[in-house]
Amino acid sequence: MRRTLRFAAPWVRRLRFTGLRMRLAAAFTAVALLASVLASGISYVLLRRVMLQRAQDAVLNDVRATLAQQVPPDLPPDVEPLVEVALEDALRSEPGRKATAVPVLGHGGPGLPPPGLLDVPVTSEFARRAMRGVVFQRVDRNGTPYLLVGARVSTWPAPAEPWRTTPPMVFVSASLRREAADLALFTRTLLIADAAALAAALALALLATGGVLRPVRRLGAAARALGEGRLDTRVRVQGRDELADLAETFNRTAQALERTVTELRAMEAASRRFVADVSHELRTPLTSMIAMTDVLAEEAAEDGGGAAARLVADETRRLGTLVEHLIEISRFDAGAAALVLDDVNVADAVGATLETRGWREDVAVEGPAGLFVRLDPRRFDVIVANLAGNALKHGLPPVSLRFG
Repeated sequence: MRRTLRFAAPWVRRLRFTGLRMRLAAAFTAVALLASVLASGISYVLLRRVMLQRAQDAVLNDVRATLAQQVPPDLPPDVEPLVEVALEDALRSEPGRKATAVPVLGHGGPGLPPPGLLDVPVTSEFARRAMRGVVFQRVDRNGTPYLLVGARVSTWPAPAEPWRTTPPMVFVSASLRREAADLALFTRTLLIADAAALAAALALALLATGGVLRPVRRLGAAARALGEGRLDTRVRVQGRDELADLAETFNRTAQALERTVTELRAMEAASRRFVADVSHELRTPLTSMIAMTDVLAEEAAEDGGGAAARLVADETRRLGTLVEHLIEISRFDAGAAALVLDDVNVADAVGATLETRGWREDVAVEGPAGLFVRLDPRRFDVIVANLAGNALKHGLPPVSLRFG
């Protein structure tokens, strides 16, 4: 079975996404992308933690400072409501904040601010925790982050004094919208930087792989040229890396192959010349020998014997046929063989071939009698003789020969 190898054009090979260059570029780009994403993720997490911690500390410190400033140690009973109002006003001084002061219930339980006073609702659990000190919690409501802070006034006079009221609880909600906007801007900046890094990594990967694969392509082109018979093909050796060693090995292999093929071609040419010379040298004496053996065979036949002479004559003619075949082969090898075409009756030509070799009785011929074909009669005779002779030699008569 014949196998045909087809080589695609260079621009077609470059479009294949499964090529070595695309795989190497994809691997380099994936590594760069992974490193960029890891760096961006770590930066985002650290910056988010720092920004939220800073905002949280600012609100908590503000709440503690306000409580310490607005609540004096000695507070007359008649100004306690004014202190609550002052607390609320002080805690609302920053933009994005809402604050309220809620009295503790009579049984000592925590009070809850009415709905709507703060941006986020206050749960009972959070209020109970605020009874023991300053607590905080980050809450996300309607897509906006908030910081909820709860605290109980600790400098209020003790409730053992009946003329004093129970110290209030303070709840503050601070919007973290600005921090969220800064984080969103930082995220967009990171995405743009990652995209730029990805594009730069892809460009650098393509350049790097192009430099690596260029010698490989030259080796491939040289190998194809060597396979097409251009044995003088060599590859330029550049550098001292593995590809340079490969190119040098290819050059040594091509040189050895060229030397071997040249020697084989010289030996083949000498063999052809030898066959041609021997055939031509044998042709003249064999012609004389054939004539003499025919005469001897005829004289021996007239004397009533001559079996040996006839055998010698037949073998001499056979040797002459072999010499003619050798001459024909040498002509084909030298490219000097030419067809002598003529219009030939196929049935007559086949019959003449079989009659000449004495196979008429052993081969049954079937075909139209008036079929004429333009061909070389001498070579057609050799072809038919080879086919019929092989069939008779390796098979059993009768042999059937059909044409049409």
